[in-house]
Order: sequence, then C-alpha cells, then structure tokens
Amino acid sequence: MSNYQEKIRSMFPVIRTRHELIAEIESNKQLKSKYDSWNDSQKEEFIDICTGNRGIKLLYDSYFKENLNPEYDPERLSNLLSAVLGFSVKVKDVLPNDSTRIGDETSLIVTDIVVELEDHSLANIEVQKIGYKFLGERASCYTADLLLRQYKRLRDERKEHFSYKEIAPVYTIVFMESSSREFKEQKEVYVHRFSSKSDTGLKLNMLENYVFIPIDIFLEKLHNNGIRSELDAWLTYLGCDEPEYLLRLIEEYPYFKKLYADLYDMCRNVERMMDMFSEELQILDRNTVKLMIDELQEERDSIAEELSNMKEDFSDTKEKLNDTKEELSNTKEELSNTKQQLSNAIGKTVKMLKDLNHSDAEIIKTISENFSLEEKEAKKYIQK
Repeated sequence: MSNYQEKIRSMFPVIRTRHELIAEIESNKQLKSKYDSWNDSQKEEFIDICTGNRGIKLLYDSYFKENLNPEYDPERLSNLLSAVLGFSVKVKDVLPNDSTRIGDETSLIVTDIVVELEDHSLANIEVQKIGYKFLGERASCYTADLLLRQYKRLRDERKEHFSYKEIAPVYTIVFMESSSREFKEQKEVYVHRFSSKSDTGLKLNMLENYVFIPIDIFLEKLHNNGIRSELDAWLTYLGCDEPEYLLRLIEEYPYFKKLYADLYDMCRNVERMMDMFSEELQILDRNTVKLMIDELQEERDSIAEELSNMKEDFSDTKEKLNDTKEELSNTKEELSNTKQQLSNAIGKTVKMLKDLNHSDAEIIKTISENFSLEEKEAKKYIQK
C-alpha cells in the first residue's frame, strides 16, 4: 500500500480492507456470482474503488447522480455549474427529461440531467463515456428542445399575456471521459464554450449556450499543471481517481472531503455498489458497440457513395466509349473491390458482436438494419 493510500484510509476510516471486502462477497452466493461474472481487470477496479486504492470517478452515472443529486443537495450541482459557467448559479428544480431523442442515441449518454436555475434558465448536464459523432449537430437539436419546452410552458401559463422576453437562456453542458477527434486536435484546451454572436457587433439576446469539456484532455493538463482553479478542482473530482490528486484536492479545497466521505460511506453497502458497478459495465458495453457501429456506418456510407459514383462513371463510360472493353473491365474490377470492402465491413461488425456475446438473432437484426440487408442475406454472414 502506497503512502497516499495509507493517508486516504486514515482520513476515511470507514474504508474496508481488501480482505474484509472479499470475505463479504465470498459469503454471499448472489454477490459471489455477480463478482465471478466480471473479468480480472473489472474485479480489481471494483476492489480498488471500495478499498481506497483509487478514487471514485464521478463520470459513472450511478455515482454522479448519487453524489451530486440536486434533489437532496442542490448546492453541490449549483457549485459545479457555477464553476463551469463562470458565474454564480443556483439549482431550483430538477425537471423530467422528455427530450425528443431518436432511437438509441441516448445509449452513448451516461448521465443526462435537466435542471431549472433560480433565474428560470434551463441547464442540461450530460456525461458521455465516449464522445459521439456529430456532437455539435446533436447538441444544437437538444438545446432547441430545451427552448421549445420553455416556450410551450410559458405560453400555456401566460396565455395572451405571453411574451418572448420571458424565455430565459438555456445551457447544454457536456462532459466527455473520452473525447472525439475534434477535441484531441486542440490538446491545450479543455473547456470549449459556444454562443451565438453577430459578425457586425449587433447585440441580440440569443439564448443558446454550450459548454463542452473533454475530461481526458484536462487530465493530461492536470499532470503537468496541477489544480489551478475551482473549475480544475471540480474536474479533478469528476474524472481523476489517482490517490495523489485526491489528497491534493482535499488539501487545497477542503469542501470536497465531505463529498468523498459520502462516496466511501456508499462503498459500505457492497450489494448496492456491485449493482451500480454492473450497470456501469453494461452502459460501457453498449457505448462501445454503438460507437463501433457508428464508425462502420460511416465507412459503409462512404463505400456506398463511392459505389454510387462509380456506377455513374460506368454509365457515362458505357455511353461514350461503348467499344472500349478494356476500360469497362477495369471499372467492373473496381466495383467488385468496393463490394468486397463492404463485405469486410459487415464481417468486422459480426466478429465484434460475437466477441461481445450477442446472439445470432441480435447480430442478424443489427447488420440487417445498419447495412440494409435482407434477413436471408444477413444470415449468410453468420454462417461464414
């Protein structure tokens, strides 16, 4: 046990030893069965969390909602939002999340909380394990949804007295544990704020505001620069599980000691912790599958576009050079290669889903939907 870990255990005496934790798991058939279903790295991660060998990342949905639940302690989320937005805010209410998200888009979103602030502004807080595709486009749609909710509510309440002036700003705040390529291209920046501004200096009260925070990029800066602000403190609390930084955070910002104490009290309930941890593993599994399918979908679309372009070229070539058999032969060969690429892409998807223990029926359904195949054609890839 390192010196840092000893200090954590001394600071939080409720933390159990590894021997005590495993003994409780082994003594309960249900807990042992669940524990044995995990792989070795997952088992070690769970043991490390509950015994203080590492901190608890609040980017896990269950831990975030438990520790920062605005329904029983709105001050915590208020302080986090104040640090993110750069001005003081207070959470007034938690609103039901009835956004119009399509299909399984929410499978990439670990946490999604909508709150109303004291000035009637709305804030949507999202936590993503993996940054999804077309983040800007999707965030714009969800922000528009927040504005529409406000508009409908105020219009129904105020009726003929309604005025657009009453609509308050909306904020979409996205934390990403593993950010997408666009963010990694700016490795020196870990807070990106967006709002609508005129290119002429004209000022209008535009209501949409966005904040994107790639936690992985912040952690790289943390190791070089340390904790330099209250926002850094919150991002360390959310995303860093290294004992050294946990202690440094509590030393520089004692406010977080109570938050960690609540987390380690939660670790005393082993059954509940195991249920929460299992749920997080399932979410991560769905995230990984969705991301890989999205990437293969992009590859499929690119191949389909190339195939379409080649068919057009083939048609033009046939019309203009009807007697050029050699060029026609080359075009057919390229078309065959493109079809082979598409087949390889489907094969990758099948292998990936089999590795994740998906049933044949699930695999057939997935590749049928994502590659526009008839069920009979999809079955052929299962049999290969």
